[in-house]
Amino acid sequence: MAAASFARAVSLLLLFLLAGSARGKTVKRDVKALNEIKSSLGWRVVYSWVGDDPCGHGDLPPWSGVTCSQQGDYRVVTELEVYAVSIVGPFPTAVTNLLDLRKLDLHNNKLTGPIPPQIGRLKHLRILNLRWNKLQDVLPPEIGELKKLTHLYLSFNNFKGEIPVELANLPELRYLYLHENRFTGRIPPELGTLKNLRHLDVGNNHLIGTLRDLIGDGNGFPSLRNLYLNNNELTGVLPDQIANLTNLEILHLSNNKMIGSISPKLVHIPRLIYLYLDNNNFIGRIPEGLYKHPFLKELYIEGNHFRPGARSKGTHKVLELPDADILV
Repeated sequence: MAAASFARAVSLLLLFLLAGSARGKTVKRDVKALNEIKSSLGWRVVYSWVGDDPCGHGDLPPWSGVTCSQQGDYRVVTELEVYAVSIVGPFPTAVTNLLDLRKLDLHNNKLTGPIPPQIGRLKHLRILNLRWNKLQDVLPPEIGELKKLTHLYLSFNNFKGEIPVELANLPELRYLYLHENRFTGRIPPELGTLKNLRHLDVGNNHLIGTLRDLIGDGNGFPSLRNLYLNNNELTGVLPDQIANLTNLEILHLSNNKMIGSISPKLVHIPRLIYLYLDNNNFIGRIPEGLYKHPFLKELYIEGNHFRPGARSKGTHKVLELPDADILV
């Protein structure tokens, strides 16, 4: 009886160990992709990537910046964070073979060349952070195939051409950072159909058109809180329809070529906190209600043609959202 119990216990232990071994394997596709990336990256990354299995094996831990998750009997790579390590060279196309990737963060490196169209293969991607690199060329329309994307950071690069209208195909997108590039043309008004978009920053580019072109009748952008259009070549007036963006907290229009008077309907944006109108060609008076607005902290109007008596409000601090607030 004791011998039978012992044999049964040994059998169960062996089954458990075999099952654990099977569960511990990393899918070959991801192992191959990460090793290709390893062979192409600089020494600062490679020295900490020990062994052949990026998810770790035996006594070897997972590679630095690599996060894996269990999927059935295998492990898959779900996050790759390799930033601020001076990676030099083209965007590592092998990344697009990590088909279960949810977060890709390669910011603050020295990556060059275009984003490859294969980026559209990453159907589970939620966060794509490539800011502070030297990437260039046009954005591939395949980015619009990343249906689960919530955060897109492409600022401080050398992208050119028009902002692809396919970005409007990202129903979950909340944060869109495209500032400090070389984009031209008009901002796609289709972005207004993004029901979850909270932050849109296209400042410091070479964009044209009018604010009315972008917002239409004001029924789009239902969740938008922060709108940065500064340092472009926008023209036209500040339309009354801007008041329909009732969740707006920041409106940054500095350093454009806008004209006309300031719509008194701005007063009716209930949560407006920061309003930057400086260095345009606005005329007339500042609506008195803006000075009495219960939430407005900053009103910057210098460099226009307002009537005498127009005055700024606040201390005019440079407005930046900390990383803790945007990379969630």
